[in-house]
Amino acid sequence: MRIDPYINDGQDPIAVEKLLLKLQDMLAPAGEEITYIAVQKKPAVTLFPNSLALTNKRIFICKSTKWGLATDFDIVPWKDIEDLSFKEGILGSQVTFTKHDGETLTMAYIPKEQVRKLYRAGMEALQAPSAADGANGMDTLPGQLDVADPGDELTIKLKKLKTLFERELITEAEYENKKRELLSQL
Repeated sequence: MRIDPYINDGQDPIAVEKLLLKLQDMLAPAGEEITYIAVQKKPAVTLFPNSLALTNKRIFICKSTKWGLATDFDIVPWKDIEDLSFKEGILGSQVTFTKHDGETLTMAYIPKEQVRKLYRAGMEALQAPSAADGANGMDTLPGQLDVADPGDELTIKLKKLKTLFERELITEAEYENKKRELLSQL
């Protein structure tokens, strides 16, 4: 597995390479692909940084343990995630995944550029039909729409769009244009 696509935003190449070696055996054989990797960068020297890997199906939160000789994984399917948020600080950013049961998974000290791209990739995964359908307990193939209730998918998209606007990640004009486009689908 090549690391080049995953080190565009200042990720530690050694940490990414180690993570990719571990993940290649855990990815589902039916089309699961890594979409983004973010690596912690604490203010002090971090020999064994924690990292996040997003795929089109799951989130892998990877925490180094035992002086980097082992890794603890929190693996959560996108269908179990209700919301994704991040906060930017002076020394980096913190990303939080909120599950439908209210549990939160958080990682701090993610570089700002990485957390923004992680957020964008995560929002795309949350808005994908397969993630939305899975949250409703429906089994559809990626790319299929739920013809029983297309309003649910539209509601989810409108909520996500509003969240992007409220967090000032898109302009008011972009928000209004996309909202009109989505509402025209009714």
